[in-house]
Amino acid sequence: MQAEPQSGRSLVYLTIYPDGYEDARRYPLVILLHGVGANMYDLASLASEIDPSSYLYVCPNAPIPILIGPGHLGYSWRPPQGTDGSTEGYREQSARIEQQVEDFFQEVMERYDTAPGRVLLVGFSQGGGLTYRHGLPRPDRFAGLAALSCSVQDPDTMRDRLPDKRDQPIFIAHGLRDNPDRGRRSRDFLEAEGYSPDYHEYDMAHEISPQVVNDLIQWTHRILQP
Repeated sequence: MQAEPQSGRSLVYLTIYPDGYEDARRYPLVILLHGVGANMYDLASLASEIDPSSYLYVCPNAPIPILIGPGHLGYSWRPPQGTDGSTEGYREQSARIEQQVEDFFQEVMERYDTAPGRVLLVGFSQGGGLTYRHGLPRPDRFAGLAALSCSVQDPDTMRDRLPDKRDQPIFIAHGLRDNPDRGRRSRDFLEAEGYSPDYHEYDMAHEISPQVVNDLIQWTHRILQP
């Protein structure tokens, strides 16, 4: 596999090409959204584990730089909250980021000639929250969603964004040592709204364990066949 950083119109991202990549072939696309404090390289290793030859992978870099330690820069999908208690600037910046993410999805699907319904959206932690927020309203675009160690943010707002048809495949993985009630509440919310999520709990903390990867591989091949 070969990885190349790209400067997109909306976000910087990493493209991971499968072994034996053919430019004229239309590959199914897997989009990997990293968590807070990480960057576009954080989930790149999942590509070779999921399938090194059948899918094209893209890993966008979150747009908000944050300091995570002396001399160490990470990135966030959410702007920092204002110290004065004001939310107006926060809401405006959040809306801009949300549009950047939507533009990114459209951009990479056009660039790699990916048909709607031939995309999986996978997110970890904060990236998993984005997976719910952007993926649930667009089952026409995303064949399935994988939400790893995360939760549905603001369920009341999310409810208003849901489509009429609610049979989109959703894989949920959460650690028993990672506040599992967050994952369970997301599962319960989805089931109450008519979804049938594929829910898993693991003996792990806030991480992606080998067991998660094994289950994710099987789910990926079932939902988005090469």
